[in-house]
Amino acid sequence: MDRNRRKTRFVSARCLPQTRPCAKNSAEMGEMMDLKQFKWTRKPGQYSIDGDRVEIVSKPHTDLWQRTYYHFQNDNAPVFQMQTDEKYFSFVVRTDFTQSHHRFDQCGIVMYLDSENWLKASVEYENEKYQHLGSVVTNGGYSDWATTVIDASVNSMWYRFSRRQDDYCIECSEDGLTFNQMRVCHMNKGDGTIQFGIYACSPEDSSFQAIFTDMEIMECQWKAHDGQKPD
Repeated sequence: MDRNRRKTRFVSARCLPQTRPCAKNSAEMGEMMDLKQFKWTRKPGQYSIDGDRVEIVSKPHTDLWQRTYYHFQNDNAPVFQMQTDEKYFSFVVRTDFTQSHHRFDQCGIVMYLDSENWLKASVEYENEKYQHLGSVVTNGGYSDWATTVIDASVNSMWYRFSRRQDDYCIECSEDGLTFNQMRVCHMNKGDGTIQFGIYACSPEDSSFQAIFTDMEIMECQWKAHDGQKPD
């Protein structure tokens, strides 16, 4: 299957892939990111930054994973992040992975604190029929992986990463308008200053171009729970 010819699927046509997401109110209207605040943890072999657009060409045999099931420790994926001590915020980015073509090729959002404490969310290529949309949370040196199967024709995905103190929410969207929850998690070392941003990697013998655009930071869109009161 020619990945370059895959048709991007969007739930709504109100926002085209190249535009910023349409905001419903002022709280959802984020600030465009100043990429000068971002720093590399392991630079990729090839990349470019043009305004708010970041392109990363992944290197073969790069990955993030710790121990669970596979019994190996992979900690060499390039990560591009900014630092903050803000306790409540949301970060949005659009990813384009049209050129991914080999098993486990992936790009998405990341919060990399250190080699044994981090989270990520992405679409991982599997084959010509389907891919895995999923997230990995790593606490204390052990990773888990939660996934759902999506069609191989999908070649773009938006993510929204939200923080409420040391708890985090990851959401995804095909159109940048309607976000669906992927994961709510707690990070054992996520209460203080954190780093968050984007990553791309190819765990097997592969390489592809990942494109990141429409990065914004905004008021936290993950609202406080309005049901049972805390203990």
